[in-house]
Amino acid sequence: MPNLPLQPQQGSYTSHMVVCGDDALAHRLAAELRDVYGERVTLVVPSAREPHRPRIPPPARALGRAGALLGRVSAAMVRPSPMSSEAAGDGAEPPEETLRILEAAQPDDAALTEAGIAGAGALALVYDDDELNIHAALRARRLNPRLRLVIRLYNRKLGQHLEELLDQAAAVAALGAEDTGDAEGEGGTTTVLSDADTVAPALAGAAVAGTSRVIEADGLLLRAVERTPVPPGRPGEPGLCTLALLSASANDPADASGSVAGDEGPVLLPDDAATAAAAGCGTVVLETVSYTGRPIRRRWLRGRGAPLASLFSRRLRWSLAGVVGAVLALAVASSLTMGEDPVHAVYLSLLDLFAINDPAVNEPAQRKVIQLLSGLTGLLLLPVLVAAAFEGLGTFRSASALRRPPRGLSGHVVLLGLGKVGTRVLARLHEMGIPVVCIEGDPEARGIALARRLRVPTVLGDVTQEGVLEAAMIERAATLLALTSEDTTNLEACLYARSVSPRLRVTLRLFDDRFATAVYRTLRAAHPGALTRSRSVTYLAAPAFAGAMMGRQILGAIPVERRVLLIARFEVRGHAALEGRTVAEVLRPGRLRVLAVDTSAPDDPEPDAAGATATPPPVEERTPAQLVHELGDDYVLRPQDRVLLVATRQGLGELHARNRQTAAARSAGSGAG
Repeated sequence: MPNLPLQPQQGSYTSHMVVCGDDALAHRLAAELRDVYGERVTLVVPSAREPHRPRIPPPARALGRAGALLGRVSAAMVRPSPMSSEAAGDGAEPPEETLRILEAAQPDDAALTEAGIAGAGALALVYDDDELNIHAALRARRLNPRLRLVIRLYNRKLGQHLEELLDQAAAVAALGAEDTGDAEGEGGTTTVLSDADTVAPALAGAAVAGTSRVIEADGLLLRAVERTPVPPGRPGEPGLCTLALLSASANDPADASGSVAGDEGPVLLPDDAATAAAAGCGTVVLETVSYTGRPIRRRWLRGRGAPLASLFSRRLRWSLAGVVGAVLALAVASSLTMGEDPVHAVYLSLLDLFAINDPAVNEPAQRKVIQLLSGLTGLLLLPVLVAAAFEGLGTFRSASALRRPPRGLSGHVVLLGLGKVGTRVLARLHEMGIPVVCIEGDPEARGIALARRLRVPTVLGDVTQEGVLEAAMIERAATLLALTSEDTTNLEACLYARSVSPRLRVTLRLFDDRFATAVYRTLRAAHPGALTRSRSVTYLAAPAFAGAMMGRQILGAIPVERRVLLIARFEVRGHAALEGRTVAEVLRPGRLRVLAVDTSAPDDPEPDAAGATATPPPVEERTPAQLVHELGDDYVLRPQDRVLLVATRQGLGELHARNRQTAAARSAGSGAG
């Protein structure tokens, strides 16, 4: 977890945050909230001295200086980060306390109360047990209806129902507080996240583009790319927009001309004029992630049927074609020799073929010969029909079996491990149209059913055994994604794959940070021409959970040197600073910028007789958002639109302030009218 400095800001979003968990995600999340967002955090863990599981690193490793003061502490504080002095130099006082560690076996009422849940701004429940998270969420909503809840659940449907239930409970509590005259009776929000769903876009982006700085929003995969200065006279690579101009000390020489950022820090969200003037300055640009390789060839029937080519073998198809040709030839011969109608001749040939016609005793010799040949063809047809019946039965019995990798496959992704994370990554890669071959040693793994339903080629076997990676055609693959829960298995698969294909792109999931760093450096030194990435699920998931705790609209954070940019999503309806304004009017250089607009919701219909209007389509049925360059800066934001923004913390604060001022002005104008 990089120690990013605090961005100068006016105050904090909330009073303090509470994180409850039993694995490394809780420690990562606490570090993210403390180091990136500058929040005061209370961390509730089962044991502060010993890890809950053997493979979980101790808090001293996950939280840096926080590990030196761990213990049974309800008031143990970690000294403030040195970056806080920089913020204090701008007039902001450093926080008196940054992290509080609390031991509690279960997140019961006593533990939540001791953690200060009544005055907390947000609570994250990231236990690895869904049932435990649900029970704790119900308790927390009862203790503090205004609390912002972030819950870790793998079950999507259950999470959706739980989110609606807790939001409804918060709304009812807010109405009750308003009736009693409580001025702070604002209901809290609930966000249900899955670490597997959260890291899937980043891992898919690593497989496609070699980077994990990927944010998924409204059907788009966006990544932030740092680019070195472009020599004069050479055009730069295009991007969606320029997020920042890097300082001279980041990439440029000390005497670089044209560097507008200087040593004072990066210039965030510059306008077009500033970007054009920074010819010799390194930049951070935003790009879309897409797959440009060969698409998946779907040569099977639609739905869940078996592939057409595997229904009957080629030899059997040729045998059936020969019988049909013989019948047609006999019908033509009968029509020519006997002068019969062609349709009637075919009918007589079929009767002779199935031996249900009368013997041609008193018929001419030509008719007798044709009947004998038809009977002989019928004898040849009998074993062909029996073989077809057996082959068809075998095909339908194996329709639910796993598909084998087809011959000639190349440029695909080999996905090792179909657990919780591997299943979500498989679904994401399939949606992007990327050819995948899976390897799984457990036939009862979670993702086997999905691979069978999607007809994804899968190899069952232990990857440490010889021939398993070869069966997945690793020598012709483009990327290896090793996502099992065992570090040694992922590393062994990576080393063996590199011995087969030295230039193979590898992304492996490693739990321990120091072990991952050593593996990355060694592989990079041994194979300088190949791309190697080591990723931790908790490292990738923590920013999304932290963003949800800061507010439901925040999707993620992009660190730029010593500062941070936030990716946020807002509903235009009811937002006075957005509704009815053009994209250009919303733009604030250095503060705020619109990236994309989700225009899939239809125009507001007229209310019916009962006063009800049609509900917008669900989120999963919406099409991907349209980028700004597709719509134009003069596009007027409709109430039913959703906008994707990139902003600084100060820019988001100004957006909320403008919204409140505009809403107050409209209210005053309507009252005066």
